[in-house]
Amino acid sequence: MPKSSAPKSVENLSYEEAFAELEKIVAALEGEQKSLDESMSLYERGQALVKRCAELLDQAELKVRQLSGNELTGFEEAE
Repeated sequence: MPKSSAPKSVENLSYEEAFAELEKIVAALEGEQKSLDESMSLYERGQALVKRCAELLDQAELKVRQLSGNELTGFEEAE
């Protein structure tokens, strides 16, 4: 995340954009020493990104269900 520009609004991110930013935040929190305030800001942004990704996945699942006539089946684990 560049420090010079404000991050894009979470609501306007695609799944891929949100997930990529989330990966960068996780790496930053795991790898670098940050101030408490900076860490909390990254954590809050990460939580918003997780929520956005979940919403987009739910929307995609709903669309697939609608297109398939609600005949989605779960993956069966091999025994």
